[in-house]
Amino acid sequence: MAYDKFNILTTTAVPLPIENVDTDQIIPARFLKATERKGFGDNLFRDWRFNNDDSPKEDFVLNNPKYSGKILVGGKNFGSGSSREHAAWAVYDYGFRCVVSSFFADIFRGNCLNIGVLPVQVSPEFLKNIFDAIEANPKTEIEINLPEQTITIKASGESESFEINPYKKENMLNGYDDIDYLTKMTSEIQEFAAERPF
Repeated sequence: MAYDKFNILTTTAVPLPIENVDTDQIIPARFLKATERKGFGDNLFRDWRFNNDDSPKEDFVLNNPKYSGKILVGGKNFGSGSSREHAAWAVYDYGFRCVVSSFFADIFRGNCLNIGVLPVQVSPEFLKNIFDAIEANPKTEIEINLPEQTITIKASGESESFEINPYKKENMLNGYDDIDYLTKMTSEIQEFAAERPF
């Protein structure tokens, strides 16, 4: 399933300065029944966003109208816990296209890259600068430049580079998942097969 191409994203960001956010907090296990990627955003951080009577918790950041944008800025060790890919689905379905943290769990990072969410790992110092900038002004814009692999706080110009696997970078730039990548190579695969008859 293809997703939106990712090139340069400039947007405000939602701060979640909590460490060790695990996948059960991102999407609780009771919401994992569906097999399609749709609808999971409704239950992103469900137990943090809503009370038992489904009323929104006013003190949770996603319920605060002053914060918005397509970037979620999380604390250290984001996406730890079980390997459920639904956590990445929920982040994408809610509308986030990038998650920034000083450390990601490997499986969560991979799941994000597979469905079009860019995980940007920054230094602890730069992460603090982002949180401070958003706290000072919730309208602070962050630029994620995938071709150049940089993240920039627009107001101050502070910038830092980030790493990404070259194959995943190409897929993100083109909006490909793994199947799309293979499909675009159909002619090459057919030529390879024709040269090696059984």
